[in-house]
Amino acid sequence: MALMYAGIDEAGYGPMLGPLCVAQSVFSVDGWMPGEKAPDLWAILEKAVGKTKQDAKTKIAVGDSKNLKLSNSVKTKHPLVHLERAVLAFLGARDGQFPTTDIQLFEVLGAKLEDQPWYQGAPIELPLGIGHDLLGVDVSHLRSVMHKQRVELVDLQVQIIDVGEFNEIYLNRRSKAAATEQGLLHHLQNVHSRCELFGHTRIICDRQGGRTQYHRMLSQVFSDLQTHEESPRASRYGMGEELGIMLTPKADDAFFPVALASMAAKLVRELAMMRFNRYWATRQTELKPTAGYVQDARRWLVDMQDEVTNEERRAMVRLA
Repeated sequence: MALMYAGIDEAGYGPMLGPLCVAQSVFSVDGWMPGEKAPDLWAILEKAVGKTKQDAKTKIAVGDSKNLKLSNSVKTKHPLVHLERAVLAFLGARDGQFPTTDIQLFEVLGAKLEDQPWYQGAPIELPLGIGHDLLGVDVSHLRSVMHKQRVELVDLQVQIIDVGEFNEIYLNRRSKAAATEQGLLHHLQNVHSRCELFGHTRIICDRQGGRTQYHRMLSQVFSDLQTHEESPRASRYGMGEELGIMLTPKADDAFFPVALASMAAKLVRELAMMRFNRYWATRQTELKPTAGYVQDARRWLVDMQDEVTNEERRAMVRLA
């Protein structure tokens, strides 16, 4: 039976405005044997994918979203071009067609935006930074390479923890990390529901901060877990040869499924903030957009202090 190879990562943990997005990508990989290292999908799919902006000249770049998201000051390319190219191409390779609006993308990814006026409005057309026909070529080539290498994208999902939910979790738990944990558990439960379809499962999660002990949390989803390592390098758990779970820093730069999850989470958050900025620009002309990170969010709130009501402020600002 095939290996289920899953990666989980988040985007938007630090900002003051906008959603926290926790994403997972799940692959089926044939030909993997117990005892081997996690598959190197960059090597397996090398004819179609690369890892860096330089690789993106001839291939689909899949890597740490922080490295592949371009600066908003770049004038020659759309800042989201690499993120959308990878996410839309893999969805297209799986489904036969890729989403052509942000609303379609959110639906395919299971990403549900908070019911607030600043997330409403007309669909944003996709892709933003690459031609529709060129992306279609990417999809066709990637699909061919994946089929030849017996690799399949099983799932790609983004769980949105909106500001209201984020603040409620923080008030109850007094920990902003608890919000990320909730998204992580959601995706782990999704992976767990598929385990019986596969001979073996390997899950890699990007780890934030200095926490090393996750056994109690993981046991909410996977029973009878054994602890193999809890160190600054990695936290590893398993159940015989059938299941292996690892949480490790900078996993989005080292493990392909985590990298793709990172890109999906970042893309959804960026599109949400595009909607956010579009809405508020109708309330105050000449308003400089914000990405929602703390320093710039404070600037934005000062700029909008005469426009944003106290109720709106409470609804959009995180408590931590």
